[in-house]
Amino acid sequence: MNENSRYAVGVDVGTTTVRCVVGHIDESTGIPTVVGVGTAPNSGMRKGTVVHLNGPAKAIDDALGEAERMSGYEVNGASFSINGSHILSTKAEGMIAVGAMDHEIGPDDIARVEEVATVGKIPPNREIIEVVPHAFRLDGQDNIKDPVGMTGTRLEINANVISALTPHIENLRKATEMATVTTHDAIPSVLAAAKAVLTEKQLESGVAVVDMGGATTGVAIFEESDLQYVGIVPFGGMHVTNDLAIGLKTDPEVAEEIKMKYASAVVRTDKEGISHKVDGEIQTFQTEDIDDIVSARLDEIFELVHKELKKAGRAGQLPSGVVLVGGASQMRHMSEYVREKLGLAVRVGKPTGFGGVNESVESPEYAAALGLMLLDNETDGAHVNTKKSRGGASSGASALKLAHSLVKNVFSKFKS
Repeated sequence: MNENSRYAVGVDVGTTTVRCVVGHIDESTGIPTVVGVGTAPNSGMRKGTVVHLNGPAKAIDDALGEAERMSGYEVNGASFSINGSHILSTKAEGMIAVGAMDHEIGPDDIARVEEVATVGKIPPNREIIEVVPHAFRLDGQDNIKDPVGMTGTRLEINANVISALTPHIENLRKATEMATVTTHDAIPSVLAAAKAVLTEKQLESGVAVVDMGGATTGVAIFEESDLQYVGIVPFGGMHVTNDLAIGLKTDPEVAEEIKMKYASAVVRTDKEGISHKVDGEIQTFQTEDIDDIVSARLDEIFELVHKELKKAGRAGQLPSGVVLVGGASQMRHMSEYVREKLGLAVRVGKPTGFGGVNESVESPEYAAALGLMLLDNETDGAHVNTKKSRGGASSGASALKLAHSLVKNVFSKFKS
């Protein structure tokens, strides 16, 4: 691989699995092509947050190592996902007097009014990920999208502030540090997934992305091409697996296979026995038992998802409906179940047009990693390949300077 070739990297740090995607950047078009993919089982995290640094550090290192071997790149930086119910959306408003002599609005005025809108609204133990302006008001004129260059004396903003608890962000940074890789950006996984699966038409008309991860389910709502709301439900596919393991009296590994091969999100009318080979022995399970267990947990998860939609004022009011991503979204009849439960159009979101070394990237569980790779490319303009050896999670902290503004201008890129 050419040492001066350019690449972008996304690493989705899930509670149960870390997924990494490396994209080679075409010099003429700037469009990335997937050239490396890596996965590794994760430990040391609970409901999207780090509780033991060594587990995610090793998983990140292993996934990156696999992607490096496949791509031929030596990865020294990436954009990472953050997750957990500590991520919040907060509505905020602010007002300033325009300071320029000619009263022309400039970027400094936008920065000042955003700062005024957030002061006192966000507790000191939270880090602002992004301020998403919904509309500006200039001297009484409403619904201005971009006031830069306009003339006025009083500038107001109505915005959505995305924030996360600072300790959780710092712990993720430390885990990446231990894996000897620089964090370019940290982005909520549901927003990264949205980048990979949504169209401009969906973003404009109104759509929700529901990211069904292992231990959490993320909800992101878009309308008029702006992010309107983010919420995280503290339950995911792993809870369905654990319920099956307990109810069917089998191992979690077997329960996971049963969930993905035989379970149905919609309760079946036909009752039958399912035979599954476990360690050379045939075990039989009843579909009635499987359906009862799965439906109970899914009902709980999507009741909470519905509450998030209500909190955002969009329950039953999204023309483009819901796009499902994440590993658990691949359960059979999941679209039918969610359509009935939420009363909206539903489809399973599969990233397309990425092809390359591994067709598995065009599946719902890779949506977040692909979106992170795309945002990594757009945020930093990709990174020049440099030779270094992967030191492993036990090699200690690398010397890195992390940006305090995590996803500056990320949300505007959903429009690009």
